Amino acid sequence: MQVGILGGGTMGSGIVQVAAQNGHQVVLVDLNEAVLTKSKEKLAKIMARLVEKGRISQDEADATQGNIAYSTNVNDFKSCGIVIEAIVENLDIKKKVFAQLEEITPDDCILASNTSSLSIASIGAALQDSSKIIGVHFFNPAPLMPLVEIIPAVQTSEATLNEAKSLIDSWKKVTVICKDTPGFIVNRVARPFYGEALRIYEEGIADFATIDWAMTSIGGFRMGPFTLMDYIGNDVNYTVTETVFKSFYYDPRYKPSFTQMRFSEAGYLGRKSGRGYFDYREGAENPKPTEDAEVGQQIFDRILVMLINEAVDAVFLNIGSKEAIDLAMTKGVNYPKGLLSWADEIGLENVLAKLEAMFHEYGEDRYRPSPLMRRMVEKGERFFE
Repeated sequence: MQVGILGGGTMGSGIVQVAAQNGHQVVLVDLNEAVLTKSKEKLAKIMARLVEKGRISQDEADATQGNIAYSTNVNDFKSCGIVIEAIVENLDIKKKVFAQLEEITPDDCILASNTSSLSIASIGAALQDSSKIIGVHFFNPAPLMPLVEIIPAVQTSEATLNEAKSLIDSWKKVTVICKDTPGFIVNRVARPFYGEALRIYEEGIADFATIDWAMTSIGGFRMGPFTLMDYIGNDVNYTVTETVFKSFYYDPRYKPSFTQMRFSEAGYLGRKSGRGYFDYREGAENPKPTEDAEVGQQIFDRILVMLINEAVDAVFLNIGSKEAIDLAMTKGVNYPKGLLSWADEIGLENVLAKLEAMFHEYGEDRYRPSPLMRRMVEKGERFFE
């Protein structure tokens, strides 16, 4: 099958590499010639590095690069069996693009979006035959991150879902099927990792460095929330939070933070701007964490129970299976454990008690426990035996 990728940015280029390394003829289209040149040069460097490290042979590197055609003309998608769109996160633009893709591609071509937060159903509404729309959400960097969220819209046919999943499974990716709701699994369930960390800071409980220390040293996470937000980009992370908040009809669980908004407005975007919650400029010294085990444990516990509550609610609302949700969080964002397995380990009754204490203290719907958690605690149930 010939694979088409629209958009030569970081995500598009990464998906091109994955498809080409798995033996597909790939057409990468971007209207900007400079973007295509940059993508080609970047891939050449990646291939050279992989050969140097002994991960692949020179013949494999040459074959991968030989599988890719670069073009500024969308008409070059005319023989593709699937086209994956990886352009700007703007619904109106995507709808126009998908309507155009449908005119160019074969009738049985799957039209997929790599969107991280937009409605697949809305994108599909632009098609004459919306049964061939699907979401395939890769994680950055696409060649290294194993997870791909597969998101069928209400219009998606069973054949489209099965074929898309089978294709991406063949690329040696870990796929999870999830409901077409804001943030899908990962970006929905992960919101408290950032949101509750920001809230803890705003309450004056701890500074950025101490909160990050608590989550890495006590919690075992690879990055603390503030380091991770600086890595992602404060502007990007804030926009996703705002999108999820609006899409959930302003549910207070997803409420954005004034701190993050102000840092974004100030241009403190993180690593890419040289300064975010931490200072990345040459010679800069950042504050050391206050390594108080008791305070750190409280910070970690508070963020963890909020994450678990979100994961439990995702099961309650059929966003994905319990297996898919745990897999998504370990393979998509490298959590040290699946959140539902973690809940079993520490006891759902203990998670519920902490949530109810916060709900009582703050009187905010933000801390309401999932109904499923209450039911399971009443029945003495666990997620996994």
